[in-house]
Amino acid sequence: MIEVIAGKCIGCGACLQACAYNAITLVSDLAQIDQDKCVLCGACVQACPTEAIVINKMAKTEINKDGYSGVWVFAEQRDGVVAGVVYELLGKGRELADELSAELCAVLFGEDLDLMAKELIAYGADKVIQIDDPALKDFRDDKYANAFVYLTEKYKPEVVLAGATVTGRSFIPRAAVILKTGLTADCTGLAIDPDTKNLLQTRPAFGGNIMATIITKDHRPQMATVRHKVMDPLPRDDARSGVVVKEQYDFSGKKDISTFISFEKEKTNLINITDANIIVSGGRGLKEAKNFTLLEELAGALDGAVGASRAAVDSEWIAYSHQVGQTGKTVKPGIYIAVGISGAIQHLAGMSSADYIVAINKDPDAPIFKVADLGIVGDLFEIVPKLVKRVTDIRQ
Repeated sequence: MIEVIAGKCIGCGACLQACAYNAITLVSDLAQIDQDKCVLCGACVQACPTEAIVINKMAKTEINKDGYSGVWVFAEQRDGVVAGVVYELLGKGRELADELSAELCAVLFGEDLDLMAKELIAYGADKVIQIDDPALKDFRDDKYANAFVYLTEKYKPEVVLAGATVTGRSFIPRAAVILKTGLTADCTGLAIDPDTKNLLQTRPAFGGNIMATIITKDHRPQMATVRHKVMDPLPRDDARSGVVVKEQYDFSGKKDISTFISFEKEKTNLINITDANIIVSGGRGLKEAKNFTLLEELAGALDGAVGASRAAVDSEWIAYSHQVGQTGKTVKPGIYIAVGISGAIQHLAGMSSADYIVAINKDPDAPIFKVADLGIVGDLFEIVPKLVKRVTDIRQ
């Protein structure tokens, strides 16, 4: 909270000039601060010659960080199929847990979970905590959040990781608010500070122009959602052993704030870009929606998937589910073919981890060529049909 000490204020107006938010006025030669406009930047405090303005900081709530231990991965699943990002998080979680000399635990919600629990152990988990309940069969963020908070308060993990999926982005922030702790969203990097043992959570910021590393130094657990295809899973090892803990949560006292109606799969014959080993992506250079058929033909010949830049999606040439980049999906295919994509940094953030990048663009100075392993300068409407024919001839 910020306040003006009346006995010290001389009405000089220095604070008015320093305030960039127009939060200060002079009334009867006394500075008055609009608390709704003030952002507590402290500029007025430094400018005041009589030290008449002070910021009273709220006392921090001290927690016993030694009471928290272990790395948790939320094991998202649907209809008995574990989400791919979970295996990637278990791989990174195993690394973090080993650095902390701690246990790696997967948290699993739903029905008929035993086979999935064994699979999670095979991919690196030391323990699986599961709640097998019909109330958790279909995802609802309020139920998932309540159950997750219950387990977190009971077991007190030091680190909590979840996929930056529709599910993870929906209920994990709700859980963090209830737990009164920090959450870093859409991380692309995780590490342990060797000195403090805090979790270093790295994510793109300012449209992907910088990478920000965030820490949760005063609260626990340290929570982060992580993008798909930025971590590497461990090889499956069915010889690994682990513990399965079966928990229960009483939903009877909780009022339902939402109702599950149905789950509708996207009606498309195209391969999901996050699962594809080959992706053919199109951008503004395709000029109109109908020209995406060229990319579908090439992707079909290569048994690949069709992706797109944000410009193509914003132009409604293709559905958002195909968008690659900072505001779309992060992909890590063996081959990424960028067709008519200039290479804005936001797009590069979603595909630069591909093993091999091919760029087709008529502009020789397009930024995409700086990250491409193979660049083709030319008219995509001439090049792509030739590629389709060549691939088809080879595979016949």
